[in-house]
Amino acid sequence: MASALFLVLTLAPLVMPFAVVGAAVALARRAWVRLPGSGWHRPSGTTCALLAVIGGGTALGVYAWGVSRGFYLLDPDQMCAARGARGDYLVTRMMLPVSVRCVTEDGTGTELVPGWVNPVVAAGLLLFVLAVVEGTIRVVRGWPRPGGDRG
Repeated sequence: MASALFLVLTLAPLVMPFAVVGAAVALARRAWVRLPGSGWHRPSGTTCALLAVIGGGTALGVYAWGVSRGFYLLDPDQMCAARGARGDYLVTRMMLPVSVRCVTEDGTGTELVPGWVNPVVAAGLLLFVLAVVEGTIRVVRGWPRPGGDRG
């Protein structure tokens, strides 16, 4: 199980951009071919599925990228020295929110994970959850609609 998780976290930053871009292109194509003058309406199940792939793929890819900034690739001495931490230090790690800190003896901490990682993961997860909930509502309430699934 641990080796499968390691494999997913290792490959996600490489694979997820392709999944997200593919879903975004499909979503843009759906918006382009939508009937002119059809106005605003709730998204269809297919649109929600594409949004869920975009949100979940972004969250997983960025999370895996953030985790790889200091968990598996380099030993603590190399990580902290590369970021300018001097002297003896302790490396602290957190999985949620993603954080890897080099803390020196005097209490000075150097964060190895960029500050944008956790907000992007949270936004991707929020989009994923909202798309899954809306898609489920659409499917339960009678998808596909009369006239086809064009939304």
